[in-house]
Amino acid sequence: MKPMHVIAAALAATSLWVVAAESTGKLPAPWFVTGATPSSYQVGIDSVETTSGKGSKFLRYAQGEDKSWATLAQAVSSQRYLGQRVRFQARVKSRDVSNWAGLWMRVDGQARGSTLAFYNSQDKPITGTSDWQTRSVTLDVPEEATSINFGVINAGTGQVWIDELSFEVVGKDVPVDAQHRSKLPESPTL
Repeated sequence: MKPMHVIAAALAATSLWVVAAESTGKLPAPWFVTGATPSSYQVGIDSVETTSGKGSKFLRYAQGEDKSWATLAQAVSSQRYLGQRVRFQARVKSRDVSNWAGLWMRVDGQARGSTLAFYNSQDKPITGTSDWQTRSVTLDVPEEATSINFGVINAGTGQVWIDELSFEVVGKDVPVDAQHRSKLPESPTL
């Protein structure tokens, strides 16, 4: 075997070992993967990269459209949170994230496509490689809400981990997250 082929084979074997060492199995229900190209990403439990000691959840770009995105998500009924403010919080770590990653949450109403509240951390992105940090998303749950969806998004290539997750009701003193949008003009330009 030529030296370059030996090196390539060794690197491939090492990469397979790293994936096998961190992945301890499929994510439990009700976690799922969705997004623009969910088939371009892998998910699992990582028993090596963890702050809780129980294993972290990860979302890793694997192949396909590297300018796309996917999310590791969960959906719950909003029934017990109606009229309250909720916070989804997690420890987050990234490796080689090419575009951005972050926590997100969305509160939906009964009508299909009815989003009542939403925040995706795009204005506070995690990029490149970062160590564990605590991130959170806080939203109000209106009385007409039917479900709350939350998780972590990875846009582009790389990998993101989440660990030490919590979902809790918080007081009105905790600020709600909102996407920052540029101010709209007061009148049209014709």
